[in-house]
Amino acid sequence: MAQNETEYWELSITYKINGASYTATDKINVPASSKRTVSSFKGSDGSNYIIAYIAPSSPKVALIDMTVGIYKMKDMMTFPLANNLKIKINPRMPSMGNHGSPNNTDLMQRDDYDALYTGTLSLTMTGYWKINLQVLNASHEILKGEAVTTDNPSSSLYFEIEF
Repeated sequence: MAQNETEYWELSITYKINGASYTATDKINVPASSKRTVSSFKGSDGSNYIIAYIAPSSPKVALIDMTVGIYKMKDMMTFPLANNLKIKINPRMPSMGNHGSPNNTDLMQRDDYDALYTGTLSLTMTGYWKINLQVLNASHEILKGEAVTTDNPSSSLYFEIEF
Protein backbone atom coordinates (compact mmCIF):
# COMPACT_ATOMS: atom_id res chain seq x y z
CA MET A 1 0.00 0.00 0.00
CA ALA A 2 1.38 3.38 -0.94
CA GLN A 3 1.95 5.84 1.84
CA ASN A 4 0.15 9.03 0.79
CA GLU A 5 -2.81 11.20 1.77
CA THR A 6 -5.37 9.32 -0.35
CA GLU A 7 -4.44 5.71 0.50
CA TYR A 8 -4.88 4.45 4.05
CA TRP A 9 -6.88 2.07 6.21
CA GLU A 10 -9.59 3.44 8.44
CA LEU A 11 -10.46 1.82 11.75
CA SER A 12 -13.79 2.54 13.45
CA ILE A 13 -14.70 1.19 16.87
CA THR A 14 -18.22 1.59 18.24
CA TYR A 15 -18.76 0.98 21.94
CA LYS A 16 -21.16 1.76 24.82
CA ILE A 17 -20.47 3.12 28.28
CA ASN A 18 -23.36 3.37 30.72
CA GLY A 19 -25.85 3.11 27.86
CA ALA A 20 -24.29 5.93 25.80
CA SER A 21 -22.93 5.00 22.34
CA TYR A 22 -19.57 6.27 21.14
CA THR A 23 -17.53 5.82 17.98
CA ALA A 24 -13.80 6.33 17.59
CA THR A 25 -12.35 6.53 14.07
CA ASP A 26 -8.78 6.99 12.92
CA LYS A 27 -6.58 6.51 9.87
CA ILE A 28 -3.94 3.80 10.07
CA ASN A 29 -0.75 3.72 8.03
CA VAL A 30 0.20 0.18 7.08
CA PRO A 31 3.73 0.13 5.67
CA ALA A 32 4.51 -2.44 3.02
CA SER A 33 6.70 -5.34 4.10
CA SER A 34 10.11 -5.51 2.49
CA LYS A 35 9.61 -9.28 2.08
CA ARG A 36 6.70 -11.08 0.39
CA THR A 37 4.54 -12.62 3.11
CA VAL A 38 1.12 -12.34 1.45
CA SER A 39 0.08 -13.16 -2.12
CA SER A 40 -3.14 -13.26 -4.05
CA PHE A 41 -3.65 -15.60 -6.97
CA LYS A 42 -6.23 -17.11 -9.28
CA GLY A 43 -6.21 -20.88 -8.95
CA SER A 44 -6.52 -23.34 -11.82
CA ASP A 45 -10.10 -23.87 -10.53
CA GLY A 46 -10.91 -20.23 -11.46
CA SER A 47 -11.26 -19.13 -7.81
CA ASN A 48 -9.34 -16.22 -6.27
CA TYR A 49 -7.22 -16.91 -3.18
CA ILE A 50 -5.10 -15.05 -0.66
CA ILE A 51 -2.25 -16.94 1.01
CA ALA A 52 -0.58 -15.46 4.11
CA TYR A 53 2.58 -16.44 6.01
CA ILE A 54 1.78 -16.49 9.74
CA ALA A 55 4.63 -18.26 11.53
CA PRO A 56 7.40 -18.50 12.47
CA SER A 57 7.47 -14.82 13.35
CA SER A 58 11.08 -15.17 14.55
CA PRO A 59 12.77 -17.74 12.29
CA LYS A 60 15.94 -19.49 13.43
CA VAL A 61 18.29 -22.24 12.30
CA ALA A 62 16.25 -25.32 13.19
CA LEU A 63 13.34 -27.52 12.22
CA ILE A 64 10.47 -25.21 13.13
CA ASP A 65 6.70 -25.16 12.87
CA MET A 66 5.35 -23.18 9.92
CA THR A 67 1.80 -21.82 9.78
CA VAL A 68 0.00 -20.40 6.76
CA GLY A 69 -3.57 -19.24 6.09
CA ILE A 70 -5.27 -19.64 2.72
CA TYR A 71 -8.47 -17.73 2.11
CA LYS A 72 -10.86 -18.21 -0.82
CA MET A 73 -12.78 -15.23 -2.20
CA LYS A 74 -16.53 -15.65 -1.75
CA ASP A 75 -17.32 -12.06 -2.74
CA MET A 76 -15.51 -8.69 -2.66
CA MET A 77 -15.74 -8.47 1.14
CA THR A 78 -15.73 -12.13 2.23
CA PHE A 79 -12.66 -14.39 2.27
CA PRO A 80 -13.32 -17.50 4.41
CA LEU A 81 -10.53 -19.95 5.14
CA ALA A 82 -10.05 -22.37 2.24
CA ASN A 83 -10.34 -25.97 3.38
CA ASN A 84 -8.98 -29.35 2.34
CA LEU A 85 -5.89 -28.11 0.49
CA LYS A 86 -2.21 -29.04 0.74
CA ILE A 87 0.74 -26.63 0.52
CA LYS A 88 4.05 -28.05 -0.65
CA ILE A 89 7.05 -26.01 0.51
CA ASN A 90 10.53 -25.89 -0.97
CA PRO A 91 12.77 -23.37 0.84
CA ARG A 92 15.77 -22.15 -1.15
CA MET A 93 18.66 -19.74 -0.64
CA PRO A 94 19.14 -17.97 -4.00
CA SER A 95 22.40 -16.33 -2.86
CA MET A 96 23.88 -19.74 -2.05
CA GLY A 97 23.41 -21.41 -5.44
CA ASN A 98 19.68 -21.90 -4.74
CA HIS A 99 20.42 -24.72 -2.29
CA GLY A 100 17.50 -26.18 -0.40
CA SER A 101 17.05 -27.76 2.99
CA PRO A 102 16.07 -31.27 4.13
CA ASN A 103 13.19 -32.55 6.27
CA ASN A 104 10.47 -30.06 5.32
CA THR A 105 6.89 -31.36 5.57
CA ASP A 106 3.89 -30.27 3.53
CA LEU A 107 1.47 -27.90 5.24
CA MET A 108 -1.92 -29.45 6.02
CA GLN A 109 -4.93 -28.66 8.15
CA ARG A 110 -4.12 -30.72 11.22
CA ASP A 111 -6.89 -30.27 13.76
CA ASP A 112 -10.28 -29.38 12.40
CA TYR A 113 -11.87 -28.41 9.11
CA ASP A 114 -11.51 -24.65 9.75
CA ALA A 115 -7.90 -24.73 10.94
CA LEU A 116 -4.87 -22.98 9.52
CA TYR A 117 -2.25 -24.97 7.61
CA THR A 118 0.80 -26.22 9.53
CA GLY A 119 3.92 -28.20 8.71
CA THR A 120 7.66 -28.23 9.34
CA LEU A 121 10.14 -25.78 7.84
CA SER A 122 13.85 -26.61 7.88
CA LEU A 123 16.19 -23.60 7.94
CA THR A 124 19.82 -24.72 7.86
CA MET A 125 21.53 -21.32 8.11
CA THR A 126 20.82 -17.63 8.56
CA GLY A 127 20.21 -15.40 5.56
CA TYR A 128 17.62 -14.76 2.88
CA TRP A 129 15.23 -17.65 2.15
CA LYS A 130 12.66 -17.93 -0.62
CA ILE A 131 10.00 -20.43 0.40
CA ASN A 132 8.61 -21.76 -2.89
CA LEU A 133 5.00 -22.92 -2.72
CA GLN A 134 2.63 -25.20 -4.58
CA VAL A 135 -1.04 -25.27 -3.53
CA LEU A 136 -2.92 -28.50 -4.32
CA ASN A 137 -6.62 -29.31 -4.02
CA ALA A 138 -8.10 -32.47 -2.44
CA SER A 139 -7.59 -34.34 -5.75
CA HIS A 140 -3.87 -33.40 -5.67
CA GLU A 141 -4.28 -31.10 -8.68
CA ILE A 142 -2.07 -28.01 -8.61
CA LEU A 143 -4.08 -24.82 -8.06
CA LYS A 144 -1.00 -22.58 -8.22
CA GLY A 145 2.78 -22.81 -8.09
CA GLU A 146 5.48 -24.76 -9.89
CA ALA A 147 8.01 -27.33 -8.76
CA VAL A 148 11.60 -26.11 -8.36
CA THR A 149 13.89 -27.84 -10.85
CA THR A 150 17.25 -27.15 -12.50
CA ASP A 151 15.41 -25.42 -15.34
CA ASN A 152 12.88 -23.68 -13.06
CA PRO A 153 14.73 -22.14 -10.07
CA SER A 154 11.61 -20.80 -8.32
CA SER A 155 7.84 -21.03 -8.14
CA SER A 156 5.59 -18.12 -9.12
CA LEU A 157 4.09 -18.44 -5.62
CA TYR A 158 6.48 -17.93 -2.70
CA PHE A 159 7.20 -16.26 0.64
CA GLU A 160 10.41 -14.48 1.64
CA ILE A 161 12.10 -14.41 5.03
CA GLU A 162 15.48 -13.19 6.23
CA PHE A 163 17.10 -13.57 9.61
